[in-house]
Amino acid sequence: MTTDSTESTDSHVAPLSDPDAVHAETVRRLERAMGSLGTAAVARMERRLPWFRAMSAEDRSWVGLVAQSGVAAFVDWFKSPRRSRPAIAVEVFGTAPRELTRSVTLQQTVEMTRVVIDVVEAQLEELAAPGGEQHLREAVLRYSREVAFSTATIYARAAEARGAWDARLEALVVDALLHGDREEGLQTWSSALGWSRSPVVVVAGHLPDVDAETAMDDIRVLARRAGHDVLAGVQGERLVAVIGVNDKVAADDPLSAVTPLADTFGPGPVVVGPPVTDLQTAGRSAMAATNGLRAAVAWVDAPRPVHAEELLPERALDGDTHARRRLVEQVYLPLRGAGSPLLDTLSVYLEHASSLEATARMLFVHPNTVRYRLGRVAELTGFTPADGRGAFALRLGVTLGRLAERDQGADSPL
Repeated sequence: MTTDSTESTDSHVAPLSDPDAVHAETVRRLERAMGSLGTAAVARMERRLPWFRAMSAEDRSWVGLVAQSGVAAFVDWFKSPRRSRPAIAVEVFGTAPRELTRSVTLQQTVEMTRVVIDVVEAQLEELAAPGGEQHLREAVLRYSREVAFSTATIYARAAEARGAWDARLEALVVDALLHGDREEGLQTWSSALGWSRSPVVVVAGHLPDVDAETAMDDIRVLARRAGHDVLAGVQGERLVAVIGVNDKVAADDPLSAVTPLADTFGPGPVVVGPPVTDLQTAGRSAMAATNGLRAAVAWVDAPRPVHAEELLPERALDGDTHARRRLVEQVYLPLRGAGSPLLDTLSVYLEHASSLEATARMLFVHPNTVRYRLGRVAELTGFTPADGRGAFALRLGVTLGRLAERDQGADSPL
């Protein structure tokens, strides 16, 4: 009877040597331990991960839910050994909001996953049925590998989506600056792009012989390597970069920040707009840079890069009203305000081929007097009469000033 009873009992309960029985027993143990494993994982993260402790309560709760879901998804996958790959993205990370990828970096997610795996491995002997330890260990390793792949995929997709959005937003900002509109939205847009640098200069040049995306990427890499903020955009054959200059670079010397970037532009002039205090006022720099680029063809020997202010004469002749106003303000108004001797001396000097002696004879003064007055002209205007470019700018500034004075009255030459 004993034999019959034993045989009857064995017919209902499989021996532990049966792989299926070992697997089933391991599954039962895992199911009983799911809650405690998740709790232990969160507790270990509290102890080992400073960034986790520093998170908001809401984000910590979401991370804890991800950890719990990871354990539950592993148990569910382990139940069915014939399932090829666990659906990590849906079963684990699908519980958390998309915004969590902004709060938790990829590196932090890897650390979190490592903690959960460590907790499971630490209790592996108790979780596995006798004889099932190796099988469970291999399953944990395989599952952790799938978690790693899924984590990388999720963050790659999030980065790709943010990159596409950032590219569209970047193009929108550059377009707004070039057209001088939508300035009320620039603060929000620049904050979304992480803009923090000032002063700001705009650089304009022609596209190089590569596709537009490659050209913009080259500018971004070089500028960010130097510590500058940068936005880049393409309009037709024109490549425009908005540079938030690193604080280490002098605010009044934007060319020193831009010169290393000049080679990323195509052949022809590269024009740098004047520095402004922030992105909201960068439209003025953008207009000067693009107008300067259009007019730079008239200055064959222009340096590369060249400041837009150095192209004031060419810009004025090309119809740039701002450049005309700047020349009148910089040349004509100071000279007229200083009295007729300076303005008369300059006019005669320019009319007589920049000859000191001829000017002195025409004015019945000593050449040293002419020399002194011309020195005062240079001090007041920033242009040297004896220099070819300076004489060009001075002649044009005086001419434009007299025309403006004629049109608007003697008291208001502008």
